[in-house]
Amino acid sequence: MRKAINGLAALVEGNFKLDPFKEAVFAFCNRERNRVKILEWDGDGFWLYLKRLEKGHFRWPKPGNEATMDLKGEELSCLLKGTKVELKLKRKEVFERKIF
Repeated sequence: MRKAINGLAALVEGNFKLDPFKEAVFAFCNRERNRVKILEWDGDGFWLYLKRLEKGHFRWPKPGNEATMDLKGEELSCLLKGTKVELKLKRKEVFERKIF
């Protein structure tokens, strides 16, 4: 998860052979599946969103599965929001507000 906008755009273009400037969002997850970065081109610049979970992990394809998935916005939203449902069922919410 060290890559910033330029590194992620190069990854999209070089490894996945996709155009980072098209109307799409590209999501990347770390090995522990507790961080997600989303890269989006909005017509005049890139947005980079980062979500770090304090507890739990994102539901994400396991290593060895397809490296890319074509998701509709609704499906991506469910993928990202699914963690809240899972956390509420299995874990206590984090109420501490300490930043290291």
